[in-house]
Amino acid sequence: MVNLGELRNTAMQKISEMRAELPVKAAEMLDQRIRAITAGLSANELRAITRGESPTEKPNPRYKLQTKSFLFHLRPRYYQRASTWFSHTFRLGWLSVFTFFVETFTGIILMVFYTPIPTQAYADILNIMANVPFGRFMRDLHRLGAEMMVISVFLHMVRVYFTGSYKGERSFTWLTGVVLLLLTLLLSFSGYLLPWDQLAYWAVTIGTSMAEAMPVIGTQVNLLLRGAPDIGAGGLLRFYLLHVLFVPLIAILVISIHYYKVSREHSISLPASVEEGEMDPAEKKKALERVDFIPDLITHEIFLTSLVTFIMVLFVLFIPIAPLETHANYNATPLDTEAPWYFLWVQGMLKLGDKTLMGVILPGAIFTLLAAIPYIDRNPSRLARNRKLEITLGILFIALLGVLSYFGTPKALIEQPPATRIVQDMIPQEGEGEVRTLPFSQLKVGRYTTDMDFATVNGTPGLKQVMVDLQQKIKQKADKLPGAKGTVEIADVQVDGSGQTELKQVIMRIAWTDPQRGDQVYEKVIFLHRDAAHTAK
Repeated sequence: MVNLGELRNTAMQKISEMRAELPVKAAEMLDQRIRAITAGLSANELRAITRGESPTEKPNPRYKLQTKSFLFHLRPRYYQRASTWFSHTFRLGWLSVFTFFVETFTGIILMVFYTPIPTQAYADILNIMANVPFGRFMRDLHRLGAEMMVISVFLHMVRVYFTGSYKGERSFTWLTGVVLLLLTLLLSFSGYLLPWDQLAYWAVTIGTSMAEAMPVIGTQVNLLLRGAPDIGAGGLLRFYLLHVLFVPLIAILVISIHYYKVSREHSISLPASVEEGEMDPAEKKKALERVDFIPDLITHEIFLTSLVTFIMVLFVLFIPIAPLETHANYNATPLDTEAPWYFLWVQGMLKLGDKTLMGVILPGAIFTLLAAIPYIDRNPSRLARNRKLEITLGILFIALLGVLSYFGTPKALIEQPPATRIVQDMIPQEGEGEVRTLPFSQLKVGRYTTDMDFATVNGTPGLKQVMVDLQQKIKQKADKLPGAKGTVEIADVQVDGSGQTELKQVIMRIAWTDPQRGDQVYEKVIFLHRDAAHTAK
């Protein structure tokens, strides 16, 4: 006879055992899935990594991750502690790569809403800034990332030079770094034309005109860049393809070579004081300790990524960095045509002499010299006290770049008519300036002159300040503007349906008496709309 009671008890016992085993099996299955995703790291190991604890298994599963994972195998398993000191690298190499990824991400988003033809490009930028959700934010972030990338790559090269980290087995890595600096400049310059506004059009016109000064092949190179004698549809398309396709692909290739050399062949250089200096044995031993990439450095880089991203977002939220000037017009040359700030040194050289010599030969010689530094500098030491000549030359070179960049600014080495300069400073042909940023409510209709006491502008401090500044600028040029008087006239031009003024005309005029030519007048007329982006309410 079958004992039903025993069968029931046995079944209940089995069910209890299965229930007890279920969480264990579920945990095992979950752990298997986690290991499959993380290339061998268990849930306990992930917890230990986030807590900065030692590995939970042997052999170290974190090394296994860096062997099997496509992403993490790009990084070495460990670094020597001294090579990770912030005061040695300032994380400039990391920042250069990070900004490149920012540019790639934001650039792909902006590409969706942009058409590289002259009849549509400017309107697309306006659409991005006004109608695309977060469009202005993305454009400002893209521009900020470009500026940061140029700065970080340049400073990274400066850091490598002054620490002597280009010597020996790192000489080829330095060469790839020089190429990356050139590609970074080309990336930024090729993107400069895409908004198709006056600033971009004329800056690129000046830049490409230097290609025409190249000996023998100048005309052909200029046509290749512009697609025609002047920049038009062909030039815009070429610069677009350079910016979004050809230069990024070459940059990715060279970054890969550069990164492989650093990560797999010679790692980050140690401080010269550790390699050659006289350190306490205990301190040197600590400086040469291994620091695992996981978790020590990866958590540090995650923190840096979060911090720099937060700062960039905060910056573009409060400080618009990508202004848009008026539509490109090949018939109207701006008064202050200026190259991008990172090419001001070239523009400064152009003011000093022949375009072929100063715009082509010398810049080419400078970059050739930069690339050849490891092969010219035969001093084996990296210590600063043994490299006084090299460090002095480096400081002089940076100072020279600064001076040449100043020469490249519109006001340097170019003497403009004083009245034109004064009005241009206050109402620039491109850009905002002091008058355009006045609150619309303070544009009080009337005629104001620099020989009045400004009592009539009480209650409008912005307008009063404009008159004070105009008066001071005229006094500073009194020797060149004898008997000069400045005038500002403000008039209503257009009202809306409710009878409120929405458009005003501002005329700034300077009149003086020239000893040879008699009475002279220079004036400029602008129109300011109530809803203009640069006009405070």
